[in-house]
Amino acid sequence: MMVEPGKLYPSGGETAAYRQRFLHSEANLKFLDCGEFHLPAGLGTGAEILPDRESLLFMWKGRATVELPPERYALDSYDTLYVPRGGSVRIENPFPETACLIRISAPAEGVHPPYHSSFAEISRREDRIRHLKGKDVYMMFDVGEAADKLVAGYTFFLPYQRSWPPHNHTDQEEVYFFIKGHGSMEVYEAPETLSFVHNVAEGDLVTIPMLNYHPVFSQESPLEFIWCIAGARYWVGDKNKSFMSGTGTSLTT
Repeated sequence: MMVEPGKLYPSGGETAAYRQRFLHSEANLKFLDCGEFHLPAGLGTGAEILPDRESLLFMWKGRATVELPPERYALDSYDTLYVPRGGSVRIENPFPETACLIRISAPAEGVHPPYHSSFAEISRREDRIRHLKGKDVYMMFDVGEAADKLVAGYTFFLPYQRSWPPHNHTDQEEVYFFIKGHGSMEVYEAPETLSFVHNVAEGDLVTIPMLNYHPVFSQESPLEFIWCIAGARYWVGDKNKSFMSGTGTSLTT
């Protein structure tokens, strides 16, 4: 019998890490959980399984490969990957720069096929872009893709823009995860009770329980954020054309 040597793993060495940003139970939400994977160069995770939840991985910084048997996916900047309920994923970073992925999940009963969205492709497809005044919305995981609850994409604001008209949802909750720039955001039930007004910057996130209005304001630089919905599967501008035209003072979907 061959005796193998021991190995030293210094306490100060870099490791792959997962940071839970919030659980729905503590964030006034019914469905959505959110966290981040940080992978220094050359490192990876073990098997990551959410037995009762579907999830989306958003490639925020760097690049990574994701093994979701029987396939292996190469994720580049701002790509997304839908992981079905119970899917076992291993994330690796074979590249020289640190990788950061955002995972947002919701409970699911069905098991649907994985779906990889390339931002380089989506950003060239007019059928997947919604042009609003001063901002563009990229539909990364749309209603045409199979899922129980999730719909998601990116919104890119030009400087000095705002969401208009303010809107809320009777059947959706959301999270906004800010990935570039800085600005402000409000979340409120009614204008006379408006009390949540915060500056937001890269890495900040805001939860949006149902029936809350949630306008965003960019400042002197462009502002980019992930938005992810759980609930009824639609995007507000595809359901209500007043949002696309920027008319009215507020709307409810």
